[in-house]
Amino acid sequence: MKSAYQSLKEACYEANMQLPQLGLVLFTFGNASIADRSAGVFAIKPSGVPYASLRAEDIVILDFEAQVVEGTKRASSDTKTHAVLYKHWEHIGGIVHTHSTYATAWAQTQLDIPILGTTHADHLTVDIPCAPPMEDAMIQGNYEYETGFQIMNDFARRGYSYEEVEMILVGNHAPFTWGKTVEKAVYNSAVLEEVARMAYLSVTIRPDVPRLKDALIQKHYERKHGSTSYYGQP
Repeated sequence: MKSAYQSLKEACYEANMQLPQLGLVLFTFGNASIADRSAGVFAIKPSGVPYASLRAEDIVILDFEAQVVEGTKRASSDTKTHAVLYKHWEHIGGIVHTHSTYATAWAQTQLDIPILGTTHADHLTVDIPCAPPMEDAMIQGNYEYETGFQIMNDFARRGYSYEEVEMILVGNHAPFTWGKTVEKAVYNSAVLEEVARMAYLSVTIRPDVPRLKDALIQKHYERKHGSTSYYGQP
């Protein structure tokens, strides 16, 4: 019998399969999820299943309390983090978590990724945030659930909007990205990795590399996202 969530499972499968194609994951090092707000559920990759053997029917469906609605496999170990973000950030429709090399390297330094060039400014006007490592009580408790709050708490501390800044590093862990669609979340994951790589190379070539000028930050962001944007086709 065909699942009522078949199209959601297939979309989630396709999003997950883009991650190894883009060089963002190895083996089982990541996951993508997609929400169906009207149904109050989201789909996510099962835990520990290699991408090479992943099938659409393996995808697990859960509600925003991380309770399984449909699926025979154990959901991703990061499922509760996704559930927390979907529950509290109501305008996101997709989430991606990877351990991509350069973004994860920055997370391991516990440093924000500084805005050094116009590629970064095409997507954000701020440094890519790195949330601090989690407190022991959070780690020893409901770890994946608390990871969601670590992300949200860092945004609250900085005064960032999740609709404007769609990516974060979790200190000593790895990146998370999101978007209104899962396609945008995957895109953001690829952009984050490339910007992280560029920033690493820049500070390696010149350790005292200056931050991008404010005028260039605003010009590049506004020409792509502003009210008078002129990037792309009408």
